[in-house]
Parts: sequence; structure tokens; C-alpha cells
Amino acid sequence: MKKNWLKYIIAFISVFALRIMPFRAPNVEPIMTIIMPFSKVYGGIMSFVFGALSIVLYDSFTSGLGIWTLVTALCYGAIGYGAQSFFRNRSGWKSYATYAIIATIFYDAITGLTIGPLFFHQSFMVSLTGQIPFTVLHLLSNVSFAIILSPVIEMWAKRNEKSFAFKKLSPVKS
Repeated sequence: MKKNWLKYIIAFISVFALRIMPFRAPNVEPIMTIIMPFSKVYGGIMSFVFGALSIVLYDSFTSGLGIWTLVTALCYGAIGYGAQSFFRNRSGWKSYATYAIIATIFYDAITGLTIGPLFFHQSFMVSLTGQIPFTVLHLLSNVSFAIILSPVIEMWAKRNEKSFAFKKLSPVKS
């Protein structure tokens, strides 16, 4: 399948635009929603790049780059790379929801329970207590987006524009 890089760029810009929206909950974001179907179309390396660069671009534009950028970018990159293996023979909303649950818990455990205690001398209990409501909201948003949007994004990413236009204009045979 020919990869449509314009779609990759459109998705990347869309994720950034949605993440910089004012008054958005900090963990309601479409990164994982796009990484999962893109792992099937663009492969593990490009899904890694999508996740990692999404974090780096956002941090450089908002809070600035720091050790948190490295940890979160590597985590989202790993999630993107891992999605390629998970979705090799899977598709559909149930698979997307399952991966969203596993990957969100992995991401929140790694980022939420390590960055504060290791780099900012926060107690583990304070990190854990603060992480629970954050992870609940993160799970709700990621699973909802995975069920509703990821299958649509997969169809969009796989769709060949030329063959679609040709089929649409072709006369119907009886």
C-alpha cells in the first residue's frame, strides 16, 4: 500500500492544534487515537516518530523542553512502536479499546509515577494520589476516542484517493 504522507502531516498538525486548544483537560488528547491506526499504515518507526514528535513539539511550544519531555516522548514513541505488533492481525473498535487501556496505564504509570519522585523530589504517595484521577480521565478519553475515532482514522489512512474517485465516477453495471 502506498503511504500517503500528506495524511500523516495533516494528522500531526491536527493533533498539535487540538492539544493547544485553551481550557482543554491536560490528558484529553488524540495522540494515541491516531498512533494506533497509523501503526498499521505507516509502521512502528513512523508511529514512534509521530508519538515522540507530538510531545516534543507541544512541550517546545508550551512548557519548554525538559527531562519530562524525554520521558513522555519516549513513552509515546514506545506505545506507537508497540502498536505495530499489537495490530498486526487485529482491527476494529474492540482491539483499539483494549490497546488504549493497556497503553494508557503503561504511559501514566511510567510518566506519572516516575517524573515527580525521581526528578522533582515528590513523594511517591503524592504522585500516586494525584495520578489516580488523572489516569481515570485519561482512560475515559483514550478509550472513547479509540472506539469512536480510531476505526474511522484507519479507513481514512488506508483509503486510496485515486481508486476511490475512480469507483465513484464509474458507471454502474447491471
